[in-house]
Amino acid sequence: MTKTDPLVSTEWLAAHLGDPKVKVVDASFKMPGVLPLPIDDYLAAHIPGAVFFDVDAISDHAIDLPHMFPDEAQFARDVGALGISSDDTVVLYDSGGWVAAPRAWWMFLSFGHANVKIVNGGLKKWRAEGRPVEAGKPAAPQPARFTATFDPSYVRSKAQLVANLDSRAEQTIDARAANRFEGSVAEPRPGLRSGHIPGSRNLPYNELIDAATGTMKPLDDLRAAFDKSGLDIDKPIVTTCGSGVSAAVLTLALYRLGVRGSALYDGSWSEWGMQNGPPVATGPA
Repeated sequence: MTKTDPLVSTEWLAAHLGDPKVKVVDASFKMPGVLPLPIDDYLAAHIPGAVFFDVDAISDHAIDLPHMFPDEAQFARDVGALGISSDDTVVLYDSGGWVAAPRAWWMFLSFGHANVKIVNGGLKKWRAEGRPVEAGKPAAPQPARFTATFDPSYVRSKAQLVANLDSRAEQTIDARAANRFEGSVAEPRPGLRSGHIPGSRNLPYNELIDAATGTMKPLDDLRAAFDKSGLDIDKPIVTTCGSGVSAAVLTLALYRLGVRGSALYDGSWSEWGMQNGPPVATGPA
């Protein structure tokens, strides 16, 4: 762990649990229809003092796409309501396997809050080590003042990705499973076409995680995985996935490798894969 590494250990968190300026946040997420719901998992067991960051709720509800970035005012209001101020260190974790904590981390960075970390191994490692958990709904946090200033360079729109089909100014890498990327199976969200953005590379996000411990793999392994995918980490990169959540696992891994200035395609396949949408490619990268 270094000052520039977004990850902190379970040991670090255990030592800082009582710090009033360290706000612990459960940012768990599951695909639609998967039960129990993340909020129910949170109510069953969470790290003491953790509040629940609902990726679906803290989003733009005016757009008919899943959990798109909200505007500055909503993000500031929703985060402040969790008792998080602009002066706090935000420490995020997943209760399942690495899906949404990196997404929430990227959102905090995008809205100008640099003091944000992720627990390496999340609740799985925390519990495996016999550390304490709480159950039930905690008392409502005292609302705090959080200021958000959005930097649009952190995300890409469909129009930007369409323009990139010709310019190829940015590489695109997809975090979905290989069979979804190749278009050999139906998408889990009904009505979407199968396949991938033409020219994109594929690196399923779970390949960056040690399944036994739930921790992110060492830097050399991350670098090797990106190399194998055909990505050049020294050139501009946009991450994508099914709905802009697991793509942030790739974003996090790139960040840990020293990459700055990458972007996330917020609409991802939920937008691109719509009927009558932009071109779709199938087969391997």
